Amino acid sequence: MLLLGGSFDPVHYGHTAIARYFCALLHPDELRLLPAGQPWQKPDLATPAEHRIAMLKLAFADWSVPLVVDDQEVKRDGISYAVDTLAALRHMLGRRVALVMLIGADQLRNLHTWRDWRMLFDLANICVAARPEFDLDDGAIHHDVADQFTRRSATPSLLRSTPYGLTYIAHDLAMPVSSTVVRHACITQDAAVLKAQLPPPVLDYIQHHHLYQTPR
Repeated sequence: MLLLGGSFDPVHYGHTAIARYFCALLHPDELRLLPAGQPWQKPDLATPAEHRIAMLKLAFADWSVPLVVDDQEVKRDGISYAVDTLAALRHMLGRRVALVMLIGADQLRNLHTWRDWRMLFDLANICVAARPEFDLDDGAIHHDVADQFTRRSATPSLLRSTPYGLTYIAHDLAMPVSSTVVRHACITQDAAVLKAQLPPPVLDYIQHHHLYQTPR
C-alpha cells in the first residue's frame, strides 16, 4: 500500500506525479491519500478540509490502482503527526502488510524534527522523490537521517515484499511545483501558472468556489 500525505492546499501536479511514479514502480494494491487535519509544521491551512478532500478526489479520479482518500487526520483532534497515522494504519492492517510512505526531498531535510521520527521505520518503508543531483551527504540532510537512509536502502522489489524498515530515493522525479506558488497565482490571477500546475478539474473547482482569493 502506498501512502501519500500532505496538506494538499491545493493538490497540484507535483502530488499526482509522485503518486504516478511510485504506482508504476511498485505496483501497489492501493494508493491511500491522507489529507492533513492540523499539520504541526503548517498549523494555519488556507482551505477547510472538505474543499481539500474534494480537490483530491477530482485530481485522482479514474486512477490506475484502487484509491482511498483517508480522512483520519482530518477527524483527529489536535495536531497531526505522521507517526500517529502510521501507527493507526498498522493497528488496522496488521504487521504483515507492506506500507510505503512517500515524501519529498524537502520533507527528508526536516525529518529529524518530526515527532518520534525513528519510529517511522518500525511502521513503514519510506520513499523519497528527489532532484537528479540530490545527495544524502551534501550536508542538507541531518547525519542521523542520512545514516538511516543509507543503511536501509533497498530495491523496489524488496519494498513490495517487506512490511516496513526500508528506504528508496528516486533521483529523477523532482518537479518545480509549490502549493504556495499556486495560491499566489490564484490571488494574482496568473492563468499560465495555474494551467501549468493544476489539473483542470482542480482549477475549475478553485475558481467555482472562489478559493485562495486573498493573501494570508
